[in-house]
Amino acid sequence: MNTEGIFSLSLASITFVMTVIWGGPLLEILRRMRVGKQIRVDGPQTHFSKLGTPTMGGLLVIAPVLVITAVLNLVSLVKPVTGRSILLPLAVLMGFAALGIWDDWAGLKATRKGEGLRARYKFIIQVLIALTAVLVLFFAFDIHSVALPGFPRKVDIGLIYIPIGVFIIVGASNAVNITDGLDGLAGLVLVTNFMAFGFVALLQEQVFLVRFCFTLVGALFAFLWFNVHPAQLFMGDTGSLSLGALLGVVALMTGQWLLLPVIAIIPLAETISVALQVLYFKWSGGRRMFLMAPLHHHFELRGWSETQVVQRFWLVSILSGMIGVALALL
Repeated sequence: MNTEGIFSLSLASITFVMTVIWGGPLLEILRRMRVGKQIRVDGPQTHFSKLGTPTMGGLLVIAPVLVITAVLNLVSLVKPVTGRSILLPLAVLMGFAALGIWDDWAGLKATRKGEGLRARYKFIIQVLIALTAVLVLFFAFDIHSVALPGFPRKVDIGLIYIPIGVFIIVGASNAVNITDGLDGLAGLVLVTNFMAFGFVALLQEQVFLVRFCFTLVGALFAFLWFNVHPAQLFMGDTGSLSLGALLGVVALMTGQWLLLPVIAIIPLAETISVALQVLYFKWSGGRRMFLMAPLHHHFELRGWSETQVVQRFWLVSILSGMIGVALALL
């Protein structure tokens, strides 16, 4: 492994320690503010024991990532676009995090607990933030291509890159949001996904992006310290919307966004399960394809324990991440 790889792994370790230290005070603050999780009435009965567990735990990841990345890149801001490019994923992280905080808070204060923002308003804001990010990628960073496994050069796809980029960012944001339903599941999947794209960026010698990905990995491991079963803290929309969107941006910046469905196969499967459930319910006049959607609830109702679902989904995520990195090497 080269020097940059060693530095990035060390950075992940440092971020982990700093985030775990910050986790205790944040947990206490959220408890005092009574920022407690609301549980779906129609969800698995075993989940009612989670009622009141502090949410908005995405702040545990986002705050140290912003601070550490800003410090690391402070000197680099006077350099060309290569150094400044890390400001884009930071901006997307903050934009979607603000939306997530708004949604989480609205859900806590709504007359009917857990409702949050209206879906169409949330979607419009997601599209606007994503469109801004993709326009910056296209015009400021001159990124409008896709890497194809086995081909030595990236293929320029022109203006079609803009709607595709918006779809990837918004789709990834909502896919991770759907995945965030069991203790440790979203965190473990995101750790694997960002680690895979960190290695892809390392292959491309995108130094700043490698450091950023492994800073996220360290912070997410620290989040899992509090989120593994039984969870003391939930990610909430604050974390799932922002980190999902960030995953889409990272994929776009590497040019290897065709590998995103492979690397992020669990969020993809969870999203498809919801879409199929809704479509089949309408087509069949009320019948269901799955016992419950998203997919992780289906397996819970089939008799798998929560930890079995999480561990098995994580194993699949690790294998798909390995396959994605292997394809990037072609």
